[in-house]
Amino acid sequence: MKLGMMLPAVPDRQWELAAQLGIKYAVTKASPEQSGLKDPSDYDSLKAVCDRFQEAGFKLYALEGDEFDMNRIKLGLPGREEDIQKYCRMLKNMGQLGIKLLCYNFMGGIGWFRTDINLLERGGALTCGFDRNSVEEVPLKLTHEKMWNNYQYFIESVLPAAERAGVKMGLHPDDPPIPELMGYPRIFTCASAFRRAMELSESPSHGITFCQATFRMMGEDVYELMHEFRERIFFLHFRDARGNAEHFTETFHDNGDTDMAALMEAAGQHIPDCIVRPDHTPAMAGETNENTGYTVLGNLFATGYIRGLAEGKNIRLI
Repeated sequence: MKLGMMLPAVPDRQWELAAQLGIKYAVTKASPEQSGLKDPSDYDSLKAVCDRFQEAGFKLYALEGDEFDMNRIKLGLPGREEDIQKYCRMLKNMGQLGIKLLCYNFMGGIGWFRTDINLLERGGALTCGFDRNSVEEVPLKLTHEKMWNNYQYFIESVLPAAERAGVKMGLHPDDPPIPELMGYPRIFTCASAFRRAMELSESPSHGITFCQATFRMMGEDVYELMHEFRERIFFLHFRDARGNAEHFTETFHDNGDTDMAALMEAAGQHIPDCIVRPDHTPAMAGETNENTGYTVLGNLFATGYIRGLAEGKNIRLI
């Protein structure tokens, strides 16, 4: 199993610490806001990001998140054909540069969302959480079935380009996994939705980012799901939380509701060739929580915790 880390697209202290932790595989968001360059549909810009990582001793293994504004695609707005063509160019560039994986989502209008980023975790660490009662309900801007139609159109349009490029696309669940959020329908909020999505194509490029905590917030059995989806899981996000989809608090990796040792054991059995990265962590002493979920010290703890769990289960991390 490969151990990666989410790193910014521009070198900083996190790069140094990741190297000292023995991280070889980088995951990044290469959008213009993050890279200072054009979006990854521009070959030279994506190559420049790759070169930065290579010069620092990392292999850029995956891109994650919306690399440009995806709302015309997700919401079925005028201009989506242009954006789909841009997406296909990005996939081609990724293949030419040896970037193996794209973690993507289909959350329209609003991405991953929290109602509070200053909740107290163990020892006064700052964490984030979600309370549905704090979110105003407004009429839906489009139907769930329209979102499904948009997703099917998108996936059928881009998978041929992904296959040609040799890039795997891992679908991330909606976070939080609730049916609607501030007027936008959410469709990837349960295991049955992922079954429906996977049935759209048998392409070897069509798979799942298994964000374990999000699936558990759905009320799903994450160990059984990992077994069921084992052939389609390309990426494992490793984090934990307490609560349910409508009200939860993110935690340190060893302080949530999941048996993380059992989860690591299941990963070793079912997805041994997958890449795993530590996901959302609390902000620790001396840090603010402005970069919610991606502060430095919590990531250090999480990386060591993952390594310890893997060693305890005789799982080799590279």
